[in-house]
Amino acid sequence: MVESLRYTRGSLQLLEQRRLPLEIEWIDIRTVDDGWKAIREMSVRGAPAIAIAGVLSLAVELVNGGGGEQFDTAGAAKCFVEERLSYLETSRPTAVNLFIAVKQLKDVVAVEAVRPGADGPSVAMAVVRAAEDMLNEDVRANRMMGGYGAEALMEAAKARGRGGHGKICVLTHCNTGSLATAGYGTALGVVRALHEKGYLNHVYCTETRPYNQGARLTAFEIAMDNMPGTLVCDSAVAALMRSNKVDAVVVGADRIAANGDTANKIGTFNIAVAAAYHNIPFFIAAPTTTIDVDLDNGTLIPIEQRSPEEVTHFRGERVAAELPVWNPSFDVTPAALIEGIITEKGMAPRVSGFQLRTWMLGQDASMHKVTSTEDSVDIGDLAGDTVAVNFKEITPSDAKQYVSSRPHLSIHVGDVESQGEWEVREVGDGNLNYVYIVTGPSGSVCIKQAPPFVRVIGSDWPLSQNRSRIEADALVEQGRLCPHHVPAVLHFDADGKVLVMQYIAPPHVTLRDGLIQGKQYPLLAEHIVLFLSRTLFKTSCIAMGGEEFRQLAKRFSNKELCGLTEQVIFTDPYYQAKNNKHTSPQLDAIVAEIQSNDALKAEATRMKAVFLSKQEALVHGDFHTGSLMVTEDSTFVIDPEFAFVGPIAFDVGKFIANLLMTYFAADGLSRQDGQDRTHQKAWLLSIIESIWKGFKEEFISQWNDAIDSPTEGLCHKLIFSSTKDKGALQALQRDFFRELWTEIVGFAGCVIIRRIIGVAHVADFETIANADDRAACETRALTLAQKLLLDRECLTFRDISDITQAASSIA
Repeated sequence: MVESLRYTRGSLQLLEQRRLPLEIEWIDIRTVDDGWKAIREMSVRGAPAIAIAGVLSLAVELVNGGGGEQFDTAGAAKCFVEERLSYLETSRPTAVNLFIAVKQLKDVVAVEAVRPGADGPSVAMAVVRAAEDMLNEDVRANRMMGGYGAEALMEAAKARGRGGHGKICVLTHCNTGSLATAGYGTALGVVRALHEKGYLNHVYCTETRPYNQGARLTAFEIAMDNMPGTLVCDSAVAALMRSNKVDAVVVGADRIAANGDTANKIGTFNIAVAAAYHNIPFFIAAPTTTIDVDLDNGTLIPIEQRSPEEVTHFRGERVAAELPVWNPSFDVTPAALIEGIITEKGMAPRVSGFQLRTWMLGQDASMHKVTSTEDSVDIGDLAGDTVAVNFKEITPSDAKQYVSSRPHLSIHVGDVESQGEWEVREVGDGNLNYVYIVTGPSGSVCIKQAPPFVRVIGSDWPLSQNRSRIEADALVEQGRLCPHHVPAVLHFDADGKVLVMQYIAPPHVTLRDGLIQGKQYPLLAEHIVLFLSRTLFKTSCIAMGGEEFRQLAKRFSNKELCGLTEQVIFTDPYYQAKNNKHTSPQLDAIVAEIQSNDALKAEATRMKAVFLSKQEALVHGDFHTGSLMVTEDSTFVIDPEFAFVGPIAFDVGKFIANLLMTYFAADGLSRQDGQDRTHQKAWLLSIIESIWKGFKEEFISQWNDAIDSPTEGLCHKLIFSSTKDKGALQALQRDFFRELWTEIVGFAGCVIIRRIIGVAHVADFETIANADDRAACETRALTLAQKLLLDRECLTFRDISDITQAASSIA
């Protein structure tokens, strides 16, 4: 594979790409000035390669200038680095990767310069190490991108009936290979991955006028890699597509706006229009550093105007008539023409358009963070089991430093100078994670860190740290769909497994604590309906296209925590598992009855099968009264670390089960504190009914609206849009909710049994100190739970009112 640069510490050479393919010449880069010139004159090109070349030119200058010894103080080193980085930014105005890399290094130097004992060498070498980390990360990210892209192109082509015999023909534009990056490539990296997997039939590259990067560079790479390829004129693309020789298009990007509009080499827009006309999937492949979340749309992307001589002259001689020249280096392709955006983090989600700003908040790259690989090593893939070999727990004192060293976090707490006033409080409400609240003059943030084990038990119960990535991602996704009821994600550190989010301040309490105190919340049902209906419908296979939905399921693969759920809810309560616990001896008889009831165990197993096999929507996975922070007029849903793409009924059934347990616990709590809970009990039953009825009504309303939207979900507008099709749609909806209802009833029964017999009980019952009173409440709840499981498909529970009436009738 062709190299774009050669680097060892203190030495940098760039391949002079203007000479290719006729000559191979290496340029020595000794200073930032050399790097600036190489970027400006396009000796090096491609947004990722530009960024890496720029920061490495600074690293070389620092090392060869004395390794930091040339600076009297840390402050002098900081000023020098910042000045040289600002100069680098002036080399090319469009490549956002360079600006992000510059910002990263400025952040590094700002933190390093104020560390105790910092000096010139420590500041300089921190910058050098960070630049080298960027080089290594670019190659790794490109290979990840190639894998994701190969799968996406194959699936999109197959969905359109293209790509016979398991191979596809791909068109690409400009140069996005190893010459445009630190190695492997972005869009051409996807083509390479297809070739390596045996999926590539043929690759077509455009000449890419006026600078001919495709003809000079991409064709060169294709030939060097022995890939089956053909060079075509830019103006021949539409004709090539019309001849049915292209199954998919993949190109790179110089900048991507928050809505998905993409700036790339001039001519990209033309290709996207032609692809749309011929129903050919058009993809962007670019690292997340190319996404500029500060730009709402593509109209805000600055477009560089290149020299007229690039069009009018050839080898120094004019070959064009004397006319004015318009020579933009880039054009902007609207997001509506883009099938998908491939990144090293996977496919950017597309639900009613690209929402990259919110998605990026949940990604490590959203913070454009530079970290050393010396501190933590991860094994496994992003969606699998990841365990930090050298996990470093954040202590309360570390929490303060963690926030203060990150300006985008400290702004929520207070000026760095005010650290002496900051307070850190450990919150002991998590069985799995470390949780801290950092408070200062400006407010508070919540820090949550996932250790490689269950926190409450310790290293004897290992647990995947992938749950921290899942939680951050789920908060961003749910926050996008229901922003008024989800805390904002402020920062996610994939290496340290640290999530920093908006602190939900008092008078908010967990819903469970408020209910135990006998409180009622007048807007609770309305808020729950809004959250459940929006998050479950918008992420469902009803609303989303097939490719989007498959990517969502892959992104939220949460096998270890799903396995934990399967064990504690559907398995352990039905035999004498070692972690089981119940109020003994009062419940011994009913527990023995449950564990010997073959019909009951069979129903629990059927519910487990539903949990395992149904992929319907992105569910919270642990939606209960302890997962909500409430006041009388606000509700926030927290802790979605169990999130996965699963059965819609699970979230709804679990929440109904928790409200029923509060209802049954009310009598025991009243006897304990003397508070009359008659009105609260009636209110609990009424909101259980309101939540189900409201959810069903709102879900159907969104379903009906989706028929007229440009989605490719289960209810495609071409099938159900006409008046005569309404009867078929209504019949489909009736069948859907009939099945959903029986699953909700079954899940509710399983959850109640688990919380009384299995591990980790609920405070609603546990707060009742008198064991006889507690057991009496638990017995009533278990009685209903068994009925729910055994009679869920009978006429006993035809609607939610049947459940509330059954609950009120159990003495």
